[in-house]
Amino acid sequence: MDETLKIARLILPLALIAGGLLAGIIFDKIILKRLRKIAEKTEWEGDEIIISALSHMTILWFVIAGIYGAILSIPMNPVFLNISKQILLAIVIFSVTVVSSRVSVGFVNLYANRMKGVLPSTSIFVNLTKLLVFLVGILIMLQTLGVSIAPILTALGVGGLAVALALQDTLSNLFSGLQIIISRQVKPGDYIRLAGGEEGYVSDITWRNTTIRALPNNLIVVPNSKLASAIVTNYFLPEKEMTLFVEVGVSYDCDLDKVEKITVEIAKVVMKEVPGGIPQFEPSVRYHTFGDYSVKFTVVLRAREFTDQNLIKHEFIKRLHERYKKEGIEIPFPTRTVYMKGREE
Repeated sequence: MDETLKIARLILPLALIAGGLLAGIIFDKIILKRLRKIAEKTEWEGDEIIISALSHMTILWFVIAGIYGAILSIPMNPVFLNISKQILLAIVIFSVTVVSSRVSVGFVNLYANRMKGVLPSTSIFVNLTKLLVFLVGILIMLQTLGVSIAPILTALGVGGLAVALALQDTLSNLFSGLQIIISRQVKPGDYIRLAGGEEGYVSDITWRNTTIRALPNNLIVVPNSKLASAIVTNYFLPEKEMTLFVEVGVSYDCDLDKVEKITVEIAKVVMKEVPGGIPQFEPSVRYHTFGDYSVKFTVVLRAREFTDQNLIKHEFIKRLHERYKKEGIEIPFPTRTVYMKGREE
């Protein structure tokens, strides 16, 4: 009889827990899914961020609600009951902190995407946002559980100086990274070249390093403090488009007007047909030097961005060489004429 009574008493708590789990699954898999579809049709993107942040967390909250109801339905020692409530409260606060972190990071990225050039989307902002949200959440959790946070804040203040001295390099990289981002002189996606010769696309700016992806697809990791003090050429500022200069030389016997006309024709075709060229750009030819064996000139072309220049130069040189052969325009080999004075008899 006693065993039957004990089993009967456990039915309600177990039913509450199972009901909470079932309700959470229904809410997460059905209701949230429908809300997500509705949110995709709205112009505001913030609702999608909030719904995505709630994913799977609603199951935990419904289960906690079921456990809380189960605890109240069971005769329990007041001390143990109080401890159980505090544990559940701590879990709820931590889960709310996780959701708040997801929402905050989502809105930071959303704002960064909308305000490109003002706040680039980088790991350093994401990590700082998470750190701030979790720090606030932990302090709220401690205060709610009856732990005084005043001594903790005092200890953090006193120990801040010691931490700053011990982490000079880390803090230097952190603030250098913030300075790089705020100055907007280097941002993810830019193609840069350092004074040391390293170059590539900026992949990310973290709290410690800036990662550069070189054209061979390897990564160059530069400490933020080094990058902040380095001489950097940014090929995407003030704009991505860039001017190309191709050096050419022709024989002194050539008709320079004809050479200029043919060269400009080829350059225009390259600008229109080769990917990365600027079709509306007007190429030009500028003679500048009477060389040892040729008249030298520069052909001015235009590319959409830095990495497009290689293909443009390749196609231009190849097509120009073929056209010069057809037109009889000579690109001379290096030559030197030596006059020898005969010995007098």
